[in-house]
Amino acid sequence: MPLGYKGSYQRVRAYLHKKRTLPQPVTARPPSPRTVAGWILRLPETLTELEQLQLKTVRTHCPELDALTRHVRSFAVMLTDGQGECLPDWLALRQDDLPSLHTLAAGIDRDRDPVIAGLTLPWNSGVVEGHVNRIKMLKRQMFARAGFALLRKRVLPAW
Repeated sequence: MPLGYKGSYQRVRAYLHKKRTLPQPVTARPPSPRTVAGWILRLPETLTELEQLQLKTVRTHCPELDALTRHVRSFAVMLTDGQGECLPDWLALRQDDLPSLHTLAAGIDRDRDPVIAGLTLPWNSGVVEGHVNRIKMLKRQMFARAGFALLRKRVLPAW
């Protein structure tokens, strides 16, 4: 006793033809997380009109990204303008439901005074960090080849 479809091939063909020829909704691919992060981290003035529109669309669809964008941009203003006194207000972001920023805020809060000083004072340790980086590079180049004596000879003549 045969089981299964009892209709004709023409009926199946007509059904499939109708399904295949219906217009499919065209949807744009959503931007990648890396692209959205780039939009958030760049200055708003440097974004093209299309990028601004796409970022606005993403922000309206995701309230977490909207809050994150506001916090990141306000922190960038603090960094570039030397507004360390605004840091305690910025640390109030713990009210939002952004666990990754909560971790950052907790780390900054542990070292609050040095961070505020770093954001407000004109001095920095960039030159010293550059020398430390150079010495580490020399040490990596000589890995497993010689001891401290050779490292000392390579570092000290440059001073």
